[in-house]
Amino acid sequence: MYGYDPGGFKGSSPVEDEKLLIKLDWNINEDHRAAFTYNWNDGFNISESDTGTSRLSFDGHFYERGAEIETITASVYSDWTSDFSTELRIGKTKLDNRQISVDAGTGFSEMQINLGDTVVYLGPDDSRQSNDLNWDNTTFKLAGTYLLGDHTITGGIEYEDLDVFNLFVQQSRGEYRFNSIDDFRNGLAGRIFYNNAAGTNDPNDIAASFSFATTTFYLQDDWYVNDDLTLLFGLRYDRWSSDDRPRYNEAFETEYADYNNGQGLTNTGNLDGIDLWQPRVGFNYVLTDDMELHGGFGLYSGGNPNVWVSNAYSNDGVIQVATTVAPWQQDVDFGGLPVDLFNTPLVNNAAPGYGIPQALYDFVEDAPTNGSANNVVAVDPNFEVPTEWKYALGLTYLAPGDYLVQADILYTDKKDAATYIEPSREITGYGPDGRPRYDGSNSTFLLTNVDGDSGDATTLSLAVSKEYDFGLDVSVAYAYNDSTDVNPMTSSVAYSNFVNFATSDPNNPGAATSNYNIPHRFTLRVGYKHEFIDGYTTRFNVFASANEGRGMSYTFGDVPRLDDNGEIEYVDVLDQFYGDDNTGGGRQLLYVPAVDDPNVVYGPDFDLDAFNAFISSEGLGRGKIASRNGTNGDWWTKVDVRISQELPAFAEGHRASAFFVIENLGNLLNDDWGVLKQGNFVSESVVGASINDDGQYVYEEFFGADQRDNYSIGASLWEVRVGVSYRF
Repeated sequence: MYGYDPGGFKGSSPVEDEKLLIKLDWNINEDHRAAFTYNWNDGFNISESDTGTSRLSFDGHFYERGAEIETITASVYSDWTSDFSTELRIGKTKLDNRQISVDAGTGFSEMQINLGDTVVYLGPDDSRQSNDLNWDNTTFKLAGTYLLGDHTITGGIEYEDLDVFNLFVQQSRGEYRFNSIDDFRNGLAGRIFYNNAAGTNDPNDIAASFSFATTTFYLQDDWYVNDDLTLLFGLRYDRWSSDDRPRYNEAFETEYADYNNGQGLTNTGNLDGIDLWQPRVGFNYVLTDDMELHGGFGLYSGGNPNVWVSNAYSNDGVIQVATTVAPWQQDVDFGGLPVDLFNTPLVNNAAPGYGIPQALYDFVEDAPTNGSANNVVAVDPNFEVPTEWKYALGLTYLAPGDYLVQADILYTDKKDAATYIEPSREITGYGPDGRPRYDGSNSTFLLTNVDGDSGDATTLSLAVSKEYDFGLDVSVAYAYNDSTDVNPMTSSVAYSNFVNFATSDPNNPGAATSNYNIPHRFTLRVGYKHEFIDGYTTRFNVFASANEGRGMSYTFGDVPRLDDNGEIEYVDVLDQFYGDDNTGGGRQLLYVPAVDDPNVVYGPDFDLDAFNAFISSEGLGRGKIASRNGTNGDWWTKVDVRISQELPAFAEGHRASAFFVIENLGNLLNDDWGVLKQGNFVSESVVGASINDDGQYVYEEFFGADQRDNYSIGASLWEVRVGVSYRF
């Protein structure tokens, strides 16, 4: 039919990791020492792009995720006087990051077949069709330490220059989505996506090449006030600079000339000139011989945004053209949907899957040279580096019996968190529950900062550990975490960051429980070592953890409607109402009605009893929009075991050992143990709804909820490793 062999289904996959480390030390004299390090590493594994129990990927949809990294570092350490010492370091790192489909050589496209409860994936996935990242990183450090009475003063300057080549073009070979197995058999594509370079249809022309530098100055004073109290005062300054800007897009600047009260907007923003002052204070106080109190506060960078900034270079709206043929957007008219691939002219008269529809190819080739205001990624000219104020307090206590007790609290207040918005969106009204209706979406995204509350995090931890003279050591720990954010920013891709989280207001979502939040976590570590053979230690280690599941979100879904052929299809009516239908749908958070809620009416086939039982079981608050990650997944328990035995080596200074590792021992013993069940990546659509003429929600269908039964395949499987380690 298509002349393509998708392969079978993955069992075990190869994992390779090669390393080379060379280190040379030179004692120049009593006061000066030099060091040289060469480190090379090349490794890869086979990864699955589209995961989850509702997705089924054939072999050809997997990809090799690997990297070759080479680092050279030269350092000189000098003691100039008994009170003053310095460190000089120069480094160079090269990275060749690989993400290559295992089926890249076939030249086939990605195809998705919707079977209802499951989507089947064939061919090289859309994000690996043109994907290559290389960078060179040059670093310089000069630091000094000066002893002045009760003070240890440390200061320095660091410089980092990063040159990036980033080729990332999704769907450069095309992506086709079929609404059923019959549509796939007949070549009837319900959606087609194709991206490539304007004028050439060569994805290499889209590659982003840019560089930026970071200069850092820091100064710190450790003041030993007395035998019991130490104070720390520090100040760090970072400055970003770059001479490279994205290609200028005239159409974009024209479109947004009135943006932000007439200030306008261009697509050439970068990180040049952004800086950040970071003050920090800390202390350590010895309360008694067995108890210490420590803490501090300070401002820290909330992460380097360079991976998000790189989107602006490869999505300038001038060179990359994104085409869509779908219910919400048809850049090329094929006479309606679905598109009959077997009767549509394809480039070079290729078979479906091996060639792009000629009309889409020509659309990209003939794209205007002055750019477009659509499908652009830009950086807000007022963008600031995200920051976090951190406040910490901890206690260390050596209790009777030599039990070490550690208790800590950490509070993080996030400021200017990074997020994406669609600047073209305008509010045109509001829904029954008060959420905004938008119009004007054009898949153009602006990297900017959250305006207002960026979220916060509170972490409490308690640990108790003890080491015994006969070789046993045990530690038990508990951690509580409550973390909120506005946009989880789970991807390196602008579009994915904008659409891949549940919300009721895409451009102003507000702070909610973070996707990364694990509320409760217990851990147990047990180790035992003994020389059963004189001179060679045997070690037994057990690590066990139990944690509550991540947050889960519930959203609205599609409703059944009759298509032009009189057949039932599910339509994102509510997403269209809220102007959110170009984001893949299904992310508008559910409105949980009150009893006899005037904002909601129920269709004749709606299972109200089951819906009320669902609300009760999930503990959802009534009369309001459900929160993102408002409920948590089930607890997950995992036990790992490692046994190692030292062995004779071939030469003095060499070390040899054999090891035996069991990961997820529980799953090895019982298939139902050690299984990680977690919610869907974004959300689960539980109610199909629409809006009636009176402005009320019409709840037409309750789909039920089963994301609690979804499980992570990789984390849920047991694994046994046996090997030998030799170091010299």
